[in-house]
Amino acid sequence: MKALNIWKQDYRLDEMNLKDLFVAFFMYLDIHIYLVLAAVSGYLAWHWGIEASTTGYIILAVAVAYPMVWYLLHRYILHGQFLYRSKITATAWKRIHFDHHRDPYDLKVLFGALYTTLPTIFIATSPIGYAIGGLAGMATAISAGIIMTCIYEFCHCGQHLNYEPKTAFFRKIKRWHLQHHFFNENVNFGIITFWPDMLFGTFKPSAKDQGGKSPTVFNLGYTGEEVRLYPWVARLTPDLDEERSAIEGVDRKKPTRKLAS
Repeated sequence: MKALNIWKQDYRLDEMNLKDLFVAFFMYLDIHIYLVLAAVSGYLAWHWGIEASTTGYIILAVAVAYPMVWYLLHRYILHGQFLYRSKITATAWKRIHFDHHRDPYDLKVLFGALYTTLPTIFIATSPIGYAIGGLAGMATAISAGIIMTCIYEFCHCGQHLNYEPKTAFFRKIKRWHLQHHFFNENVNFGIITFWPDMLFGTFKPSAKDQGGKSPTVFNLGYTGEEVRLYPWVARLTPDLDEERSAIEGVDRKKPTRKLAS
């Protein structure tokens, strides 16, 4: 029965292998919801008469647009300051990015939250699909966007996994992404595709190119005086003491590990 309660346990990617990840990934409720919605969207596209050639154009367009949308959201929204500076959005920012950067191996906070990812997928993909193929095209684009999100999420998990990829490509993108988490949060915003980073000048293939480790790589700038001025995230984070964090700053979360019985 242990596997059925997987999301009531603490699952840490630095303690998992690839087989463990497959089990955890496909037991995750959000992935079930993604796959159901992708299937429903795909059925609607077929029902509304999407053509095979149009489908190919839409998938290609979404595949090009998706990395750019992710890059812009990741760099300017998730790494911006305005979400944690508002009491209204502080909870969402803590859930979808702050906790992940403070503890990059915690599987439960690696995935995006559905209340943020689904509207984003719809807004980013539906205009592309509608412009190319009307309602059927819109359904196709949404389905493609959801499937692409699942692929991104799995690869993202793999990049934090205690596992050395077998191919040079996956070893390379894992190294680039981990530099974003452990060396400089202001570079390498991509997951699978890094051409937007290359386009905007934030791609750094080596830690040697980055001029030293960023002091805010684990707290995204939410530290010291920022905690005093905007305390809501600290108040929502059990291991952070508001007054102490305002004075000493916020560092990486040290996970509490249970001793084997």
